[in-house]
Amino acid sequence: MHVILLLLHPLVFPSHLALIPVISKNSVNPDTIFANNEMSLGDIEIYGFDYDYTLAFYSRHLHTLIFNIARDILIQEHRYPEGLREYEYIPNFVVRGLHYDVQRALLMKIDAFHYIQLGTVYRGLHPVPDKEVIAMYDGCHVPLENMSDFYGKSSHGHTMKQYMDIFSLPEMNLLCSVNDYFMKHNIDYEPVHLYKDVKEAIGDVHVKGIMYRAVEADIENYISYGEQTHAVLKKLYEDGKKMFLITNSPFDFVDRGMNYIVGKDWRDLFDIVIVQADKPGFFNDRRKPFRRVTDKGVLHWDRIHKLEKGKIYKQGNLYEFLRLTGWRGSKVLYFGDHIYSDLADLTLKHGWRTGAIIPELRKEIKIMNTEECVHLMTWLQGLTGLIEHMQVHRDPASQAVVQEWIKEREAMRSQTKDIFNGQFGSLFRTYHNPTYFSRRLSRFADIYMASLSCLLNYDFHHTFFPRRTPLQHESPFWPEQTSLGSPLYFKNVKCQNNSRE
Repeated sequence: MHVILLLLHPLVFPSHLALIPVISKNSVNPDTIFANNEMSLGDIEIYGFDYDYTLAFYSRHLHTLIFNIARDILIQEHRYPEGLREYEYIPNFVVRGLHYDVQRALLMKIDAFHYIQLGTVYRGLHPVPDKEVIAMYDGCHVPLENMSDFYGKSSHGHTMKQYMDIFSLPEMNLLCSVNDYFMKHNIDYEPVHLYKDVKEAIGDVHVKGIMYRAVEADIENYISYGEQTHAVLKKLYEDGKKMFLITNSPFDFVDRGMNYIVGKDWRDLFDIVIVQADKPGFFNDRRKPFRRVTDKGVLHWDRIHKLEKGKIYKQGNLYEFLRLTGWRGSKVLYFGDHIYSDLADLTLKHGWRTGAIIPELRKEIKIMNTEECVHLMTWLQGLTGLIEHMQVHRDPASQAVVQEWIKEREAMRSQTKDIFNGQFGSLFRTYHNPTYFSRRLSRFADIYMASLSCLLNYDFHHTFFPRRTPLQHESPFWPEQTSLGSPLYFKNVKCQNNSRE
C-alpha cells in the first residue's frame, strides 16, 4: 500500500524505490552469542562467574517479593502512609537502564548522546507531556555533570541515578508508586528524601537477609531450575578449564541455590569460591583481606596465603586475588549481569575478557523476529530514506508530501517503542539511537548473550567476531548482515538446503 501511494507522486521515480529496503526473511537466533570485540575461546583458560542472574535465574515472584517487603518497610519503619499497601508490583512497567532524576522525581530513558527520549519520561505512574519535559531541561539534553557517576550512582553532585541491574526493577516500581500516591493525594514531599528512603528500604531487603531467607524457604518458587547452567559448568570442567565464583551474596544463600541448580557437589566444579565480595569495591579497594568461612558460617582469623579449592572465602580484593592466583589478563573470562559492578573495572583496569548476561535479550529478539516488527522497521527505514532524499524539493506540493511522511514517521517511531514496552520501549534503542545502556554494554563487554546456556552452542575454540557495521561515512559495501555467528544458523540453512534436494 505504501509503495503504491509513492508511485502516484510525480516526484517519486523508480530509483527512489531502491531506498526502501527489501524485507529480510532472516531471523536472529536468540541463542546466539554476540560480540562487541573479537575474542577466541581458544585463548581462555579461566572462567569466572557472578551468581545472581548469571548462574542463578529468578522468577518474577522475586521482584514482587522485594517490592512488597520494601513497601512495608517504608510504612512500618519510615512512617509512610498506610495507603501505599494498595500498590502492587507491575511486572512490565519499567525496563532496566533507565535514569532517575532524583531532584525532580522523574524516571526516563536516555540515549548514548545524553538525550532524553520524549514519551518515556514518567512522574509516578503517568507520562510527563513532551512540552513540560523540554521546558524543565531547556531541551532534551542532559549535561555530563548531571549524569550519574561511573557506576550509575547519584553522588558527588550528580542528579541522575541509572538503574543497571535486574534487581533494580522493583526499586523503580516502588519509586513510581510512592510518587504516584503523594501526587494523587496532593501531599507535599521532598523528592530527595523519597529517593533515599526507597533506596534504604530496598537495601534492607538485601542487607538484613530478608530476601535470602524468603528464597531459601521456598526455592522452587523463586529460582528457575538451571539444568543448562549445570551443563555449561560440567562442559567447562570436563575440558579442564579453571573456574571461580565471585558474588556479593552470602554463602548460605549461594549454597542453597547451587544445590538446587547443580547438585550438592557443585563446589567440586569451582577452584575458588568468594562470597560477600562487595563488588564493585572488590575490584578497587586494596585494603580488605580475604577471610575463610566454614560451611556453617564460622569466620576464621588466620591470614590467607593461598586460595584453595573446596574452601569458602569472603570479602577480599581483586589485587590480592591476582597475587595469589596469577590469573591475569586476557586468558580470564568473567561473566556477570551488571555492566558496571561486574564488568567495567575488569576490562578497563585489568584486561580480563568480559561476558554480559542480558536475560531481556531473548524476549527482544523474539519480538524483532515477528512479522509485524520486521515490516514496521523496514518501512520506517525506507520512509526515513525517502524523507532524506525528497526534502531537497522546495515546491509546496512536494513539501506537503514530505510533511505527511514526517508525521507518519513520528507515529511509526512511537509504534516501534510500544512494540517492546509501552512505557519505555527497547532496552537497547531510543528510536534510532542506541540507549545509554547499549553504549556502556558495547564498551565494557567483549561478548553478550541471553544466558550462559548459549555457550552450549559453541566449542571452546570458537572465535567471536563483531559485525563490521559501516560507519556513517563508509559505503555499505557489505550486504546487510544477519546473526550468522551461531552454529544453529548454519544447521537451519543446511536443513533448508537438504529439503530442496
